[in-house]
Amino acid sequence: MQKKVTFKNNEHDMSGILFFPDNFDENKQYPAFSIASPAGAVKEQIATNYDSRLAKYGFIALAFDNSHQGESGANPRQLDAPYERVEDIKCAIDYLTTLPYIDNNRLGQLGICAGGGYSMHTAMTDRRIKAVVAVSMSDPASWIRDGFDGKTSVETQLALLEEASNQRTREANGAEPIYGTFVPEEVTEGMPNTLVEAHEYYRTPRVQHPRSTNKVSMMSIDKMTDFSTFLFADRYSTQPILMIAGSNADTFRFSEDLLKKAASTNKELFTIEGATHGDLYDKPEYVDQAVEKAAAFFKENL
Repeated sequence: MQKKVTFKNNEHDMSGILFFPDNFDENKQYPAFSIASPAGAVKEQIATNYDSRLAKYGFIALAFDNSHQGESGANPRQLDAPYERVEDIKCAIDYLTTLPYIDNNRLGQLGICAGGGYSMHTAMTDRRIKAVVAVSMSDPASWIRDGFDGKTSVETQLALLEEASNQRTREANGAEPIYGTFVPEEVTEGMPNTLVEAHEYYRTPRVQHPRSTNKVSMMSIDKMTDFSTFLFADRYSTQPILMIAGSNADTFRFSEDLLKKAASTNKELFTIEGATHGDLYDKPEYVDQAVEKAAAFFKENL
C-alpha cells in the first residue's frame, strides 16, 4: 500500500509517497525511514524501487522529491543546493514524527548515490536518526568541485565560480537562467562508467520520467563548491552505519573513505560482487541483495 502525501519545508510544500507494510494496522507503531534520491532523480524512480521493497519487511518508508525539483516546491526551479537537500531530509523526518503509527524512537535514513552522501551528512546533526544506510554512495560536493576523478585544478574551480558569480549578476538584471545537465544526454568515448550508466537509466525508456528533467541551474555551482559532505564524520557520525556498494563501482572509493573516517563503532561496508554503481539502482539480482541487507540492518538497529 502506498499514499501520496505533502509535508512542509519551511514556506514550501514537499511532495512524497508513503509506503506501508503488508497488513498495515494504523493502531500499531512501526519503525520508519525516509530515502534521499540521487541528484536529479524524482521519487517515482530509485526511491520508489527501494521503498516499495523495504516496506514489505515491516517498515514505513517515505520517498520525496527534492526541493526545487519534481513536484516539490521552492524557487528557483532546478536548483541543487546541498544545505537545502539536508533540510529536505530533516523535514521528512519531521513529517514522520507527526504520524501516530510511527515509533519516533525507531527512525532511520537511507540514501542512494548523492542522496547517500546527504543522508550521512544529515545524520551527523539530526540525532533522531538512529541508523543510516547508503547505497552506491557518492560525495556530491566533491564530485562537482574536484571532478569525478578528483583532479580538477583550483584554477579551473575558480574559473567556474567566476562564471557562476557572473550568472547571478545577469539573472539579477533580468537574464534567463542557464542550466546544465545532471547526467550526459549522449555517451562519449572515455566517459566514466557511472556517467554512462546514469545516461542509460535516466535518459532512455529504461526508467525515464517526465519530471526528471535533467536540468540543473547554474546557480547551484557556488552552493555545491563550498559544501563539505563528510567534514565532521570523525566526530559526529556515531550512529550505526551501513554502506552498500558494488565491487565494480567506480564510486567505491567514497564508501571506503567514509568507512575509515566515521566515528561509529558499528559501521560496515557491504560489497555486492560484480555490481557497478548503477546496477544497484534497478537490477533485481543486485537490488534484492541490497534490500535484504538494508532490511536486516534496520531491523537490528531501529
